[in-house]
Amino acid sequence: MLLCSEKTPAWAGPRGLLQKRSRADSLNAGLSQRPACLRPCPFGRDGHAVSIPLRLSPHTFFDMADQESVTELTTDKAPIKARGLEGVIALESELSSIDGDKGQLIYRGYDIHDLADHASFEEVVYLLRHGELPTQSELDDFSSHLRSERALPAPILNLLRETPADAHPMAVLRTAVSALALYDEEADTMEEAANHRKADRILAQIPTIIAAFDRLRKDKEPVAPLDHGSMAHNFLYMLNGEKPGAAAEDTFDVCLVLHADHGLNASTFTSRVIGSTLSDMYSAVSGSVGALKGRLHGGANQEVMRMLLDIDEKGADPTSYIRDRLDADERVMGFGHRVYNTMDPRAAILRTMVKELSEEAGDMKWYKYTTKIHETMTEETGIDPNVDFFSGPTYYQLGLDPDLFTTIFALSRTAGWTAHLLEQWADNRLIRPRAQYVGARDRTVAPIAER
Repeated sequence: MLLCSEKTPAWAGPRGLLQKRSRADSLNAGLSQRPACLRPCPFGRDGHAVSIPLRLSPHTFFDMADQESVTELTTDKAPIKARGLEGVIALESELSSIDGDKGQLIYRGYDIHDLADHASFEEVVYLLRHGELPTQSELDDFSSHLRSERALPAPILNLLRETPADAHPMAVLRTAVSALALYDEEADTMEEAANHRKADRILAQIPTIIAAFDRLRKDKEPVAPLDHGSMAHNFLYMLNGEKPGAAAEDTFDVCLVLHADHGLNASTFTSRVIGSTLSDMYSAVSGSVGALKGRLHGGANQEVMRMLLDIDEKGADPTSYIRDRLDADERVMGFGHRVYNTMDPRAAILRTMVKELSEEAGDMKWYKYTTKIHETMTEETGIDPNVDFFSGPTYYQLGLDPDLFTTIFALSRTAGWTAHLLEQWADNRLIRPRAQYVGARDRTVAPIAER
């Protein structure tokens, strides 16, 4: 759906016409007489905001701005359809922004490269929640509170002990997050301060859930969380039973920063939809975990690593392997993105990390495989890699099993999910799009004997 600013000519499309209308015209048309249905929302291309009242149905309007002059999208057929909601702006957010043409990702105005180089995951969580990077005192207090919430309630640990060892880690995480609500006295309390405390608990306890289940399924006892150290340090310690080296900790911390938020992706949208009903934070986060479990959203890096392991086990040439898959019309996971028209900026950072980890290990095969695959895909398809392509081998070189990769994604993205929930509740409106009915009409019920 193309939209135009006041400086651009109107665009006539197959389903409608963009027409410039003054605020007075809109008032005369009665748009402002529907205050319960009006909400602000910016549209734009190349960073330039475009404000329009978007008519979604004969009875629903979204007033996109308070400006003297606006652009209205009118159609000869209402409502407007966008399969998969592609290109639809559903709400405003101050948390993160993606420029798909430039390949840029920002959190609260900070470029992802700057944050990856100079900010810890805890600092980024604080930034997303509060809008500013913390002072040292604020960071110390925030980190201390997160550390105090790391331990799991005993019944949750018992639940993990009773969970089948072959259960999907994301299914385990989804179930455990939901169960956490049963042991939180503030679970259904919707005051802002209580929601911040719950966000801390969920974020602090998810690493403990992941590490505990992974050890239990390997017939090892869970390792109790530390009362000191960063989240990256503590997770790797709980997972492996030994304190990580500085390089591993720093690498994992950057991975968490890179995945903390990413616009209105499927799992974040899920979180905000659930939150918009005024359901509780545990329900929203467990729903987001369920959305992230899908292979088209969070499971791709696991598939990438399986492909790399298959190449390694077969001793295959990566270039020939990929060309064979393309010739067979098989999808190569880790390439292409719904938003980016160029290389995902997070992928560029992770590519460097794969190289550095390979050099540190004295084994360059994973870097060589990914480099050859990247070159082949660029040559054959022109499609750039996304964050999943390089995060898989990064996690693998840190000692994580492939089926844990998506849980790490969830660990990091919980920062974004909870920040989006807090933002949603600060100015809540029920998210309720419509579906176009395409089924049969004018049918009558025949007696059961005649069917």
